[in-house]
Amino acid sequence: MTETWRYCGNQIKLWRTEAGISREDLGKEANYEYETVKSMEQGRRKPTIRLLRVADQMCGASGKLLAAQEYLRPEPFPARSQEYMAIEAEAIALHWYEPLLIPGLLQTEEYARELISESCPPLDDETVDERVRARMERQEALARRTSVPFCFVLYEASLRTLVGGASAMRRQLKRLLSARELRNVSIQVLPMGRCSGLALIGPMVLLETADHEHYAYVEGQTTSALYADPDKISELTQRHGRIRMHALCVEDSSEFIRKVAGEL
Repeated sequence: MTETWRYCGNQIKLWRTEAGISREDLGKEANYEYETVKSMEQGRRKPTIRLLRVADQMCGASGKLLAAQEYLRPEPFPARSQEYMAIEAEAIALHWYEPLLIPGLLQTEEYARELISESCPPLDDETVDERVRARMERQEALARRTSVPFCFVLYEASLRTLVGGASAMRRQLKRLLSARELRNVSIQVLPMGRCSGLALIGPMVLLETADHEHYAYVEGQTTSALYADPDKISELTQRHGRIRMHALCVEDSSEFIRKVAGEL
């Protein structure tokens, strides 16, 4: 986004200079300090809609500056996961293993907001809102794409990690049970102590497209990888199969989730 900020800020500066308007005058009209306007013009801060609107009017830009707001909207997904999101949206089968957190496709808005707002470095409120909105929108696929199997295996720790506190977590577990009622959604729990060597390594998602191309996605603290190499996909598929083999069946998993919810 920095390059977009810089370009947009430079356009404000060019229009302002051409119109013979000082930074002080623009800042006064928009109710910003001189240094704030300078930071936005230099791309160190995101130009706000208010500054664009005022600059557009003062400089006679006839909507040309205000049009930049469309390009200043936060990205709905982090750059490193955008390619995965595109494949997920078209997948005809999805198998997801998660050791510590509830998968994004199953999160309540409350749970998702807590996670996203705790990003480091911190995200601005607009970006948090956009990413929460996008995550909730992704979940519509569960009910809309009824011919697509969405299969989840959750390590017990993900059910007991109190994201947002005990009450929020109870609501999250209730959400898992309601998602389980969709005929194309399966949720299995891997109890602690089972398959520990593989269960603790990290999350993975296996996907198949309509063209029967297979992908695997893994994510860490600051990196992620989308694999299309058959050897790598085979390795991760075998790992996922071993994990799933040690998980509880769907019915027992539902009872397990209810038990954990009752303990919170």
